[in-house]
Amino acid sequence: MENTLKIALAQIAPVWLDKTATLEKVEQSILDAVKQNCELIVFGEGLIPGYPFWLALTGGAEWDKKVNKELHAHYVRNSIQIEAGELDEICKLSKENKIAIYLGIIERAKNRGGHSLYASLVYINQEGDIKSVHRKLQPTYDERLTWSPGDGNGLQVHQLKEFTVGGLNCWENWMPLPRTALYGLGENLHIAVWPGNDNNTKDITRFIARESRSFVVSVSSLMNKTDFPENTPHLEKILKNAPDVLANGGSCIAGPDGKWIIEPVINKEGLIIETIDFNRVLEERQNFDVVGHYSRPDVTKLIVNRERQSTVEFKEFKNFK
Repeated sequence: MENTLKIALAQIAPVWLDKTATLEKVEQSILDAVKQNCELIVFGEGLIPGYPFWLALTGGAEWDKKVNKELHAHYVRNSIQIEAGELDEICKLSKENKIAIYLGIIERAKNRGGHSLYASLVYINQEGDIKSVHRKLQPTYDERLTWSPGDGNGLQVHQLKEFTVGGLNCWENWMPLPRTALYGLGENLHIAVWPGNDNNTKDITRFIARESRSFVVSVSSLMNKTDFPENTPHLEKILKNAPDVLANGGSCIAGPDGKWIIEPVINKEGLIIETIDFNRVLEERQNFDVVGHYSRPDVTKLIVNRERQSTVEFKEFKNFK
């Protein structure tokens, strides 16, 4: 049935700052979703290799601090470089099992020199192809000490059965213009990924659904004090100030009328599965369509730059004699 889609929300904890082990955990979640005939699986923001919690726990804003430098270097080493094929196994699983994937990663972007990090949301279609990599436009607060600002290249939507799906990272979901860019592309299934807290998801999920008359799927990660691996650099300093629960989840789904389909799920690890029906979108667009019949492009219009940004542009030429 082209009008229905079975979705798995993967509310899991990373093996923190361990790229290899977290990739294995992601792969297992995909296989678990496949066993339940899911067609799309979504993971939280920056799940591989995890959120930079140390910044708020070790004096992250202190200038030239050795602890933060060493943790940052460890973070870089455990980030994902897509060009090096580090998501190839995920893509293979997607293709073999005909399952689409939204995956939050910390990306070490080769086309920006290969040393800076971006919180990126990767979409892999059911054929196993990476169709978009959306780098978070504006890191939030202390995130700016370790993540770099992204660009508009990943403001893309993708066809998945009758649905048009797009996604944003964390507080980007509060930014009305990036939301509008996706609406204008025909988005009717919005993916919002978070590091993990119901304080983020409990209001904005329903608001976006009601504004856009779309389904909204919010997926958060988990993180408890006991989840920090023993080989984490400066672990004793992190644990000294860490609360027992750093990320409690809050994954949820709202329907196109803004009502809960699944209310925020707290402190529970695993897959949250639901089937949604595209016809609900058509029903709710009857009275409001923010970029369609209820818009005035002659009065207000958004211009979006989707060029992939780079510091250097090389223009090759041949010197013919």
